Amino acid sequence: MDTSVPHPARRYNYWLGGKDHFAADRESGDAIARAFPIVVELARANRAFLRRAVTFLSEQGVRQFLDIGTGLPAPDNTHEVAQRIAPDARVVYVDNDPIVMTHARALLQGDPRGRTAYLEADLRDPEAILGHPALKETLDLTRPVALLLVAVLHFVHDDEQVAAVVRRLRDALPSGSYLVLTHGTMDFSSPEGIRAYEQMFAHGGTDVRARSRSMIETYLTGLEIVEPGIVRVSDWRADDRPEDRPVSDNLGIYSVVARKP
Repeated sequence: MDTSVPHPARRYNYWLGGKDHFAADRESGDAIARAFPIVVELARANRAFLRRAVTFLSEQGVRQFLDIGTGLPAPDNTHEVAQRIAPDARVVYVDNDPIVMTHARALLQGDPRGRTAYLEADLRDPEAILGHPALKETLDLTRPVALLLVAVLHFVHDDEQVAAVVRRLRDALPSGSYLVLTHGTMDFSSPEGIRAYEQMFAHGGTDVRARSRSMIETYLTGLEIVEPGIVRVSDWRADDRPEDRPVSDNLGIYSVVARKP
């Protein structure tokens, strides 16, 4: 592990006000925030969406969750939200940062009536995730599973690879499963914002590969999209007033929940 290289999970933890990050993560986070000041507010809106989505799915009777790219522990982790509603809920966390896994094993202790497991693996290797003993011991893939890909796909830059990964993970899940997805986009951006983003991306100032709504829709082919559809992350079944939600002309995050028929 090279702590001189910023890692998305640790940078996200920095934006959320956590303590588990290094100088490179803070420098990267500050540089992005200077270009896009709303990014910290959006990171928190993304976290709030996760809480609302897991609550919704738990109320629909989902009792199994596969959270890939989970990030470092923060309030309202997936198992905490799910097990408040259904103590027997089972959650598997996946991340490729060993620091995330160390903290997860130490801090994310769920309700003993359910089960929480952790595995270190990379989103780009879905076979390693699906074939991991911890997953097989925790989740029953013949019963509905909620697949959470929250703010993780945009760290894989190859469009075809992302499509293949999502397709493989979806195919492994039975009817009645759900896909929960958030993804960075420049669809809401001004020409100036797009130029700033493209310059940062070209020079390695950001590792987020923003994608359009039309590209994100391709990941949902054949799924039943839950209302209100593909919307800004702060607008999905929000529990606050519209005027209190973060809005930016230069940065955005799409969110969607979809069911496998």
